[in-house]
Amino acid sequence: MIHLRLLGAASLAALATAAAAQDGSLTVLDYPGFEEPSFHPAYGEAHGERPISFFGDEEEAFQKLRSGFRADITHICAGSVTKWTESGLIAPWDTSKVDAWEDLDQNLTGQQVGGETEEVYFLPTDFGSTAIAYNPEEVPAEDVGSLDVFTDPAYAGRMALPDNVDDAYALAYLATGTTDWTQAGAAEFEAATAWLREVHPNLRTYWTDPAELSQLLASGEVLVSWAWNETFPAMVEEGRPIGFQREASEGSSLWLCGYVKMKDAPGSEDLAYDYVNAMLASDAAVPLLEAGFGTANAAALGEIDEETLTASGLEKIEVPVLAQLPISNALREQHAETFEMIKSGF
Repeated sequence: MIHLRLLGAASLAALATAAAAQDGSLTVLDYPGFEEPSFHPAYGEAHGERPISFFGDEEEAFQKLRSGFRADITHICAGSVTKWTESGLIAPWDTSKVDAWEDLDQNLTGQQVGGETEEVYFLPTDFGSTAIAYNPEEVPAEDVGSLDVFTDPAYAGRMALPDNVDDAYALAYLATGTTDWTQAGAAEFEAATAWLREVHPNLRTYWTDPAELSQLLASGEVLVSWAWNETFPAMVEEGRPIGFQREASEGSSLWLCGYVKMKDAPGSEDLAYDYVNAMLASDAAVPLLEAGFGTANAAALGEIDEETLTASGLEKIEVPVLAQLPISNALREQHAETFEMIKSGF
């Protein structure tokens, strides 16, 4: 019965998406949570609800689209841009139709983000930090002053890393002295890999989503974790003890996500631009920030006071930052294959 009900729900979702496409509306393939209306208020006010389909990770989304699922725009992160651009699945954006293009943080819109082409295939919309989340009632602040905390036997069995290859390798590169992974060679890769292998036995788990991590931290099962900054405001709101160390001596990492436009999209291209314009508008900046996401609109972000940025875990820092920008497919595949081996104990 359960399987029949799931099949029925999936079939209804597919029918709804197909009907919406025939209607000339918009279908978005996205991470759970980004359906929040306050993240793109102008779109909802002008057009109402839009069909949205969710995925667990970008590889799932990639395979779903390659298998024939049709969407108009898809939310991906910068590390995947090269793969998606080379896949032939996506089409370039017309930046003249992006209202906030001139206001976007130029560090997030450069050639290295868009891929090896003058055309813009990736439109950055949201970013955040990955740093050390910890329980300040049980972990002294000085213990998280360095990423060496993940090798500290005092916390063995009570630490966690994200089950995400990009975040894990960003941490490992930082811990071993690399702050620009686009320039990483064989020696840097081997050092980062050896560090992850050293850390693996100390871990309680690899967390898969921020809600799971919040529960692990709240229960005391985990005292120290490499975490996205959205964990910080969520736990503060719940009244849970939480610290977020972005100024470990080796640095912290910055993830960057945005939208790609699908080639031969079934819906309305005008609505696709309306959607991304709404998400990049200034009235979406604070709702995104309150959920732990920075907006790529530098002008809008610049209007937000430092206290609000600090409360979200995105205050200015003085330590090195490793930006999770696109890397070659060969290196990313090497990361992915090796990370799976490390998680399996090899």
